[in-house]
Amino acid sequence: MTLRRQIATAVAAISVLVAVAVGLLVHQAMIRQHVDQARAAALTALDSALTGYADNREVADRAAATDDPALPDRLRTLARSGRQGTLLAADGTGESMWAAGPVPDGVVSVRVDFTQDRQAIADLDRIILLTVVAAVFTTVLAGVLVADRISRRLRTAATAARGIAAGGTDTRIGELVDGKDEVADLAAAVDLMSRTLHRRLADEQRFTADVAHELRTPLTGLVTAAELLPPGRPTQLVQNRVQALRVLVEDLLEVSRLDADAESPDLAAVPLERAVRRTVSLTGLDVTVEVTADRQVRTDLRRLDRILGNLLLNAHRHGAAPVHLRVDGPRITVRDHGPGYPDDLLRHGPQRFRTNVPERGRGHGLGLTIATGHARVIGATLTFTNHPTGGALATLTLPPD
Repeated sequence: MTLRRQIATAVAAISVLVAVAVGLLVHQAMIRQHVDQARAAALTALDSALTGYADNREVADRAAATDDPALPDRLRTLARSGRQGTLLAADGTGESMWAAGPVPDGVVSVRVDFTQDRQAIADLDRIILLTVVAAVFTTVLAGVLVADRISRRLRTAATAARGIAAGGTDTRIGELVDGKDEVADLAAAVDLMSRTLHRRLADEQRFTADVAHELRTPLTGLVTAAELLPPGRPTQLVQNRVQALRVLVEDLLEVSRLDADAESPDLAAVPLERAVRRTVSLTGLDVTVEVTADRQVRTDLRRLDRILGNLLLNAHRHGAAPVHLRVDGPRITVRDHGPGYPDDLLRHGPQRFRTNVPERGRGHGLGLTIATGHARVIGATLTFTNHPTGGALATLTLPPD
């Protein structure tokens, strides 16, 4: 159950219990009041009848009678034993309050009609029932409104928190949630966490960009110097390592730009099959291309090349042949037959400088991070799973044209 339903259900249950309890108490109190009044009236009439009988040997009161055959046997037995008593009893004409007392030659009894009292109790019960229903409805409605407000504010905070988790660390929940209660305190705490996280991410992105930028100048000189070395095996090794370092620095600069959301796509209509085959040919890798359904998409061709190139390179470098690329409408899948993506990547997505498991080879963890960043720029969705029969499976879903 949602929080709103839990609060509404709890309020409804408590309201019903309280209303029923109060209604029963009022009902019982009203019955006792009417019974006591009828009993007092019957006893007063009985005293008057007994007094008149003692003086005149007859009952003058019309409500009293001697040895009334309708007198309940239980009360008749009590009176014949020399005691007075009262009894509320029902007969063919309705309910009556009886009072009886002994006299030398019989039993004097008084009968007070209780029908009107019973009708008054029934009318009061109807009023109590209507009042209970109205009170429960009003209370439940108020509880639902209060619960809906709390639930709405919590949903707003949860939506903003998911936006922060998705990368929008500049989102502030306190601007969306009003009030000064616990929900507002929660929003303020999340805002503080968001500001701290945003500051730390900004510092990390700035540090990465600064390091890559500072390395770029001496690296350019190093590349030039390596090209001037005399031919030979040592020179080739140096040039290879310098080139790898250059690629790493360029990747770091690219990651820093993507993290800072400083990139904007250059969209154009692109036939997807032709674009995919062009990318595969540029990589020079052994890839099997299958086109199930071709279509034209509006995307950034350079970024699409970068995404697919990184996925194919990752499949060859960390997976195992054969590598399949499949085009099915706006969805492109890249699958290898290696050990598959590690669990940490499947749970948290690609992370810089983390390749997680040795059997998937060496690397800096930047290729998939860059692919994910470019997919975000062009509005595509890039997901990573493992194929049921083995191997890593990356799925790129392009936005509709």
